[in-house]
Amino acid sequence: MSRAVLYRVAGLVAVVILLALPLASAELDGLGPLVFNSYFMHLAITAFFYAILASSWSLLAGYAGQFSFGHMAFMAIGGYTTGLIGKFIRFTTAPTELCADIPLPGNWWLVILNARRVGTIDETCIDMAKTQTLPSGALIIFPPVWASIAMGLVMGATFGLLVGWLVLRLRSAYLALFTIGFSEILRAALSAEIPITEGQSGLELLPLFPSGINLFGQTFSDTSKIPPYYAMLLLFLLVMLLMTWLASSRFGLFIRAIREDEEAAAALGVNIVRYKVLVFVITSALAAAAGALQAHYIGIITPNILIILQMSLVIAMAVIGGLENIYAASVGALVITFALELLRTNIAIGPIRIDMSLWRLVFFGLLLMLTLRFQRNGLLFPLLERLNRAGIAEETVAMRDASN
Repeated sequence: MSRAVLYRVAGLVAVVILLALPLASAELDGLGPLVFNSYFMHLAITAFFYAILASSWSLLAGYAGQFSFGHMAFMAIGGYTTGLIGKFIRFTTAPTELCADIPLPGNWWLVILNARRVGTIDETCIDMAKTQTLPSGALIIFPPVWASIAMGLVMGATFGLLVGWLVLRLRSAYLALFTIGFSEILRAALSAEIPITEGQSGLELLPLFPSGINLFGQTFSDTSKIPPYYAMLLLFLLVMLLMTWLASSRFGLFIRAIREDEEAAAALGVNIVRYKVLVFVITSALAAAAGALQAHYIGIITPNILIILQMSLVIAMAVIGGLENIYAASVGALVITFALELLRTNIAIGPIRIDMSLWRLVFFGLLLMLTLRFQRNGLLFPLLERLNRAGIAEETVAMRDASN
């Protein structure tokens, strides 16, 4: 069996295991910590979320050489877009005459609600319309959650296009500073626009499945962990398939050429502008999709997700896993997410008790420093490379002997 076939089989087995874990959780729930219970499911969903962010940032920084610190900003754009759609958009079968009404085909109206004044509990225009202007029996429909998530992806791609175009000529430290500035401006705007975004109080969102869902012949409530697990896992697998195809195509070859030497790549006919913007748009859209899905799963989103610590965590996951390999970066995110939770357990050494809820980040930072100093390609990427090249020398010798 060739190595390529072996890797496909191993990947398929891993996917089957991930798909089967929720079934095990339904059987084993309550048997203890980290034994496929709700706590484990929550960690798994969070791990898939960070794996999407880390692997997409790896495509941007490791493959294309664009070290952006604004990845969490695009994630927040996706989350806030879907949240604001749920807060301000409704569909009705009659005009409210009090809100901004936009006629749609089929006797439907798109209604844009007004923002409440800060410090008040004023009724929204749709609440007043229910008792004053809307006819009896008129329907008021919330926008579908999945359509809102799709719009979050679109807005992430749109801002990625804008920022990508602005940073075309920036490199290394200048690109990093620009994207840090963009992220901080966005965080300040989200904190300040309280009537729209609810500021630091956080914008509440509907669950992923507001009415519950029937899965495998079993009905799950809107608070169950299993449907969100499958939703985030599906997004993670789709993202990995897309990036695998991109990395192995001419697109991947061209962005790596741009990373190594822009002038040489341009001399060989590579459209530098097109591919630098395109990789920024794609990775921004992927981050926005993950942010929109995660926001609905958590049920609230705040500007604090944009603090530099969150971006540093994603970068560290990609670096420790392996910056120049999307698989290593994603596995690094999965492992580190669980490791940080496991390290919360306090350690007692005689009379000394170490509070690991604080010191775990110290150990994590030390691991990052050692990785950057002694293993710049990450801890997992060299292992993947060694497995990939195992037996190549023997095969080459055997082929040479056979030709003789």
